[in-house]
Amino acid sequence: MFCHAAQVMGYRVAVLDPDADSPAGAVADRHLRAAYTDEAALDELAALCEAVTTEFENVPAESLRRLAAAGRRVGPAADAVAVTQDRIAEKTFVASLGIPVAPHIAVRSVEDLAAPPAHLFPGILKLARLGYDGKGQALVDSADAAREAFVRFGSAPCVLEARLPLAYEISVVVARGFDGETAAFPVSRNEHRGGILAVSCAPAPALPERVADEVARMGRAIALGLDYHGVLCVEFFVLEDGSLVVNEMAPRPHNSGHYTIEACASSQFAQQARVLAGLPLGAPAALAPSVMLNVLGDVWFENGVRREPDWAAVVRVPGACLHLYGKREPRVGRKMGHVTCVAPTLAQAWSAARDVGQALGIGLDDQAPA
Repeated sequence: MFCHAAQVMGYRVAVLDPDADSPAGAVADRHLRAAYTDEAALDELAALCEAVTTEFENVPAESLRRLAAAGRRVGPAADAVAVTQDRIAEKTFVASLGIPVAPHIAVRSVEDLAAPPAHLFPGILKLARLGYDGKGQALVDSADAAREAFVRFGSAPCVLEARLPLAYEISVVVARGFDGETAAFPVSRNEHRGGILAVSCAPAPALPERVADEVARMGRAIALGLDYHGVLCVEFFVLEDGSLVVNEMAPRPHNSGHYTIEACASSQFAQQARVLAGLPLGAPAALAPSVMLNVLGDVWFENGVRREPDWAAVVRVPGACLHLYGKREPRVGRKMGHVTCVAPTLAQAWSAARDVGQALGIGLDDQAPA
């Protein structure tokens, strides 16, 4: 999606990705098939491109440093990405800005769980690195359970954080240029199922304007504090008392921001291309309410039998915009695409999304969140 956005603006794109079937590589002008740490491939990328970004938060920060050392414009920079790659560093950084995070402790050895604070239970033990979409997380109700989970995770560094009284989840996508200009897209309200984003509504329904403004302010403050250049997503918990807590960050365009492709004047991917090109940012305002449904590999299977989903029924729904990512093999839990429904009102967008869900076997409530 970044490739398409950059190419529409007249730029050529090279992609470094080890996967021979890389969806980005398939549409790029050049696909360098190599590991993210391959020095020769990184040097070739630097020779080909004036600016470089990442679409995957686990690209080693050292690879980004090598590209910057070659004189390329790199956004986000290695130091910013390094913070987002480690939950311990990330929570420490966010808290240092005076922005609330969940009560937590860093767990680097089993001794750190000898007598953890009682207020952290019930809690969640999360791997500090390489966890996403609910992977590398365990619900724990006691110190014993936390120690067992830590050993099960190979005694790798973790964060133990308290489970909070959650009302719902929201996120904001912020773009920041190399000149310091920032733009925040409308806040989305997100529903996760099995740890994977399932549905996003934007602008977030029933979110007070003052809360949306505060979320955008905190997103901008985090980008400024990181000296971040590019597109950044910050996810928040809204607690039952209405207070906000930062959950995590993603140093890239985010699944919850895919609605911007159809629903905003400038998408999150177009913003990313503008930042890299040194252009002014686009207008982030929503042109219409939207509901985005993730399409997982699950919808290819019925009673264990693989069959092609009814795409004709999907695109027949007024306002439904289908995106399939070109991944060859559908698997349960694998993100294969998304559908964004846009309409004059959120109720109409939700109704369209419900029709799409019925065609794909994805259940939605009768009414939009309120």
